[in-house]
Amino acid sequence: MKAILRRGRTCWRMSWAREAGLLVDGRDYYRALYQAARSARRYILMAGWQFDSEVSLLRGDDRPAEGGPVQLLPFLAELCERNPRLRVYLLAWDFNVLYTLKREFLQDWWFRWGSHYRIQFRFDSSHPVGASHHQKFVVIDGGLAFVGGLDIAEGYWDDRRHQWDNPLRVTSAGEPFVPRHDVQAYVSGWAAMRLARLFAYRWRQSGGGRLLLLPPRRRVRVSFEPSAVIASRRVAISRTFGHTVTPPQKPVTEIREMYEAAILSAEKLIYIENQYFSARAVLEALCRRMEDKRRPRLEIVMILPRQPEAFIEEIGLGTTQAKYLHALTETAARTGHALGIYNTRAGGENPARGLTFIHSKLLLVDDRFLTVGSANMANRSMGFDSELNLAWEATRRRHWPLRRSLREIRVSLLAEHCGADEGQRAELARVEGLVAYLETLAAAPNGRLCHHRIGSSRLSEWVTALTPHQLIIDPEKAVIAERLEEMMTSDRDNLFAKGIALLNHWLYRR
Repeated sequence: MKAILRRGRTCWRMSWAREAGLLVDGRDYYRALYQAARSARRYILMAGWQFDSEVSLLRGDDRPAEGGPVQLLPFLAELCERNPRLRVYLLAWDFNVLYTLKREFLQDWWFRWGSHYRIQFRFDSSHPVGASHHQKFVVIDGGLAFVGGLDIAEGYWDDRRHQWDNPLRVTSAGEPFVPRHDVQAYVSGWAAMRLARLFAYRWRQSGGGRLLLLPPRRRVRVSFEPSAVIASRRVAISRTFGHTVTPPQKPVTEIREMYEAAILSAEKLIYIENQYFSARAVLEALCRRMEDKRRPRLEIVMILPRQPEAFIEEIGLGTTQAKYLHALTETAARTGHALGIYNTRAGGENPARGLTFIHSKLLLVDDRFLTVGSANMANRSMGFDSELNLAWEATRRRHWPLRRSLREIRVSLLAEHCGADEGQRAELARVEGLVAYLETLAAAPNGRLCHHRIGSSRLSEWVTALTPHQLIIDPEKAVIAERLEEMMTSDRDNLFAKGIALLNHWLYRR
């Protein structure tokens, strides 16, 4: 079978990892991050779409008996006070005006001047016009790293029960928010140092200068309890970067290539958890695989949120997602493949309980391939925003420990979404007939799993009729940068091209 992960095409690097695994939902990730950060000796690197200084990493019984701060910024400041050699670097997307009301007021001041002097904070705007930095990763001492869909911000914490009336699921101001599902991966070993170098590259591109990040002198131990262990010493790192002229950045589409290759390689099962389904490349890969009459019948399971989280996303993506899901459903029915698209209801006894918001970005194929990261199945994540994923693949029969661990991960996630007991896990482990079994669970009136209703709001349909919304909200590439590149390469002796080259040299290559 042809390998999915190929350096230079579907991944940036294949790296050695001493340990690897998953942290499912905010409680497990924040708790692991807290424990790992307390062991940091020289540096902590944090890149995200968003940070909030007062978000609590530990809640309820997880709070330390000895006391001490558990909010992000006070916690980092205490670590710097305790360890005079520790440096902390935070790199956040320099958000646009549409997100002003969702961001912490005076965040730049609080992180730069309202805390410890060895905590350095930067906003990063080195991306195409209209794009964002969506990579979410943390590296500790170059020996341990976390990568996934979770920002360290308000509104992300939840535990795996997803109880509707959980009193711990509140912001620092005491405001409750809806249940939320997400997944973060962790790796230790040389792979973490690769990610430290990626952070240093991002820091320099943002105008922060060079960072001297040495590899760890000793093994960085995994001191936390993972949600799941991945039995593999090899991990792939895949990225997306949009095209920019200054700072100079060629387009990188490794994640798109990886998604397409993984889907087309599927023999029995495709399992997807994602916040969106509006990427044309993913739709075309799924339809192309289902249209291939020479290949076996697939079981395709998709776990999505009922609707986009924000108003602007509903306008920009709602109609496109509905159209793509209709196309997928029609293709599956016509070609005989089993397709199940689901939402998941919050836990608890409250009859008015709502749905759990799905924010994870996960693709699993045939229990032999898994990728987890920040990349949504949206056009932006394929070639416009910056994204970061980790991936594992079992390519040979002797890789059965990895296959077994991936199957256990799939069953664990499905059990979480279904509220399944131990007796139901055996049914969830089966591949053949999986969608049929999930259909019976989704048909139960008060069950946790429920069918996804494909539809879009009248407002989003109206906006779609009037504007090229995908070009505005969900573009796949940086058109402006491509036009500038064409102008520069057509005549390198013109003043504009010389000016850009000189600017890049002085700002980014010295």
